Amino acid sequence: MTEQPSFFEKLGTWIRNSITFKIVSIAILILLLLIPTGMIADLIWERQSRQESVVNEISSSWGNEQTLTGPVLTIPYLTYYKTDDDEELKSLRNNAFFLPNTLNIDGDVNPELRYRGIFEAVVYSAILNVSGEFNQPDFSDWNIGNKDILWEEATISVGIPDMRGINDKIELDWESVKSEFKPGVPTRDVIEKGISTRVVMKDSAKKYAFNFNVNLNGSSSLNFTPLGAETVVNLKSSWKNPSFSGQFLPDEREINEDGFTATWKVLQLNRDFPQQWRGNSYKPYSSVFGVDLMVALTNTKRT
Repeated sequence: MTEQPSFFEKLGTWIRNSITFKIVSIAILILLLLIPTGMIADLIWERQSRQESVVNEISSSWGNEQTLTGPVLTIPYLTYYKTDDDEELKSLRNNAFFLPNTLNIDGDVNPELRYRGIFEAVVYSAILNVSGEFNQPDFSDWNIGNKDILWEEATISVGIPDMRGINDKIELDWESVKSEFKPGVPTRDVIEKGISTRVVMKDSAKKYAFNFNVNLNGSSSLNFTPLGAETVVNLKSSWKNPSFSGQFLPDEREINEDGFTATWKVLQLNRDFPQQWRGNSYKPYSSVFGVDLMVALTNTKRT
């Protein structure tokens, strides 16, 4: 008489041969493994959120990411119209914008690490020299006569998104005539936020040379808008972990134990906006480029 297998023997045979049991077992193991994975993901998210909070906290008192835009030459002009109900000719004030023919920016970026507990953020002070020249503005393409151009209200504007980061007064040298920048811009058609100053336009001039220095605090990244028909930016810094970002990468760069140097050269043909326009036809911020100051994971030094 053949001995019948016990319940446990049958169960063992079923476990060894059952595809369903194997699938269910694998599913249970996957679910169990997802628990620590989810806990790790939650911890990473919490740390990232806290890191961003610390960066925002430090930046709020020092200066946020900065993007230097400019200079832009703004010249108001008048156009005329009549209404159906009135025979009298009325005037309407408009703005024309002109960008520099050449724009050169040379900068030293001096970084510093700031800490809140185990978290850290990069801040910097940037010393920037901005120079170049404008061509004599030409209104002929728009059929605007000289008598309708308000030359005496010509203004140079520079965009600085976080003006709390400005450390010193900024003085414009315009054809050897100096004037101090004031807060605010004459119109937000091109620059949302920044500084401006009046300049003198001469009928006999063919070009206008300009020069000014900016001492600017910021954090995490420093960017530029290529407004020149030819824009050249030279940066150097002691920071060893740069990440070049934006629409244009440096034409030349060197990164070593002493920091980095980088040079960008951008032509007007590389952008999607012209050298002059009227109204709010173009927004140049789409062509911004620059450098992010990355925090190295191996950096554990506390100062």
